[in-house]
Amino acid sequence: MKDVITRNKARMEQSIDVFKRELAGVRSGRATISILDGIHVEYYGTMTPLNQVATLQAPDANLLTAQPWDLSLLAAIEKAIRKSDLDLNPANDGKVIKIPIPPLNEERRQKLIKHIHKLAEDSRNGLRMIRRDANEEIKKLEKEKKISQDDERRGLEQIQKLTDDHTTRIEELLKKKEQDLKTV
Repeated sequence: MKDVITRNKARMEQSIDVFKRELAGVRSGRATISILDGIHVEYYGTMTPLNQVATLQAPDANLLTAQPWDLSLLAAIEKAIRKSDLDLNPANDGKVIKIPIPPLNEERRQKLIKHIHKLAEDSRNGLRMIRRDANEEIKKLEKEKKISQDDERRGLEQIQKLTDDHTTRIEELLKKKEQDLKTV
């Protein structure tokens, strides 16, 4: 039973890590290269993450730069950034793409807050599915007489506690990101 709990705790941790990465990709008015994480560029017929075809930097709080390793990608990178839902308007000087980060307006801020709430709900749903799978594994062990009914009850309680703890962490991350969006 311990391995069931350990395995599912690791799955819950992975779910939290995914949520953190998704939150980092949500623009908050400050220039961070992580907001470009979701952008992919066509490179020799394959959609490739931007950070694998260019050097990304944040020289100041209101500007990002992307310097492609292959200059033939300048137009494709610029197009991919424009097509993203980040409301960014890149410009290139022939070698480097400069991406100014404009301040958020109230309408965009509300859309982003709604978006991060959806991301949080998706993460909570993921945790619930992990809990369901773990509970089924524990019940199966009891049905096969590999653990006692008391061990089953304790295992189910431990899984519920793990779920509650991870759900609380999601809520804390959500509140922090929402506060960041409101104060920018």
